[in-house]
Amino acid sequence: MNIPRARKYWKIIWRRRKVRIMNYEYTKAIPIRLRDAGKNEQWLQELLTKDIALLNLGDDLVVIQREREQSAGGRIDFLLQDAEANTRYEVEVMLGKTDASHIIRTIEYWDNERQRSKDYQHMAVIVAEEITNRFFNVIGLLNKAVPIIALQLHAFLVSDKLCLTFVRILDLTEEEDEDVGDLVDRKYWETRANKNSLDLMDAIISFVPKEAGEVRVKYNRGHVALGTSGTNFFWFHPARRGAQIHFNAKPGEEARKLLIPKLEEMGVEAHPRRSDEIRASLTAKDFEESKNAIRELITICEQNSRK
Repeated sequence: MNIPRARKYWKIIWRRRKVRIMNYEYTKAIPIRLRDAGKNEQWLQELLTKDIALLNLGDDLVVIQREREQSAGGRIDFLLQDAEANTRYEVEVMLGKTDASHIIRTIEYWDNERQRSKDYQHMAVIVAEEITNRFFNVIGLLNKAVPIIALQLHAFLVSDKLCLTFVRILDLTEEEDEDVGDLVDRKYWETRANKNSLDLMDAIISFVPKEAGEVRVKYNRGHVALGTSGTNFFWFHPARRGAQIHFNAKPGEEARKLLIPKLEEMGVEAHPRRSDEIRASLTAKDFEESKNAIRELITICEQNSRK
């Protein structure tokens, strides 16, 4: 079964599954604190280690290390990585309310890891059962200088089962400037990235319409940005080991609704990112089979960058 047909098949199965879900009987969920349910932070950490997808931070997250020791003292609860987006998450987990020491530790550990691994984008993540007003006051004083995500943990008893949800109530990474980063040159990436991955990047860049004028390629430590006369509209994350290319594109919210299905029809794994972007990954085979869709994506992103 080819990829487009496989996706269509599973979409049909999912629609049928949703219909069956509507026939389930209603059961009341009773809110409960984890400590009142006999659970502690170690239990929560072990649960997340087994299933980090519960945090809803991305589909491709892996746990790099748990209880990662810091040079200045202390241990970060989780260091996560999204290889496709070249991003790492410094995660602190606690039960009950956020407090001053928890907030400070989260920011301090984020800064330590940012200095230690400069080739990645870094996001601070704080998880608690109650995010207090003091937390928002502190973040406000920082004037959005720290890309931080706040997840509020809710626990429920459903019949005799304990259920958890993680609700994102603050996300300053949405407003992070993707063009900020230490500038490097082409040679920097040639010594660190797979040549085939860079070749794919160059092939995509060649699709920028000639009438758009001068093409601007900006090499940063964490990514390669593409633009013309407007704002940047394409961000590449060349693979270090694999031959594929990962990228984020900014076609705009409305255009994205049309472009993602087109890319998926061509067998390209494409996902929404932020409010108006697309995250995708391409192999050489994917590129050859989806050139028209990639060319359309580039054209729309370039036009959107000049609005």
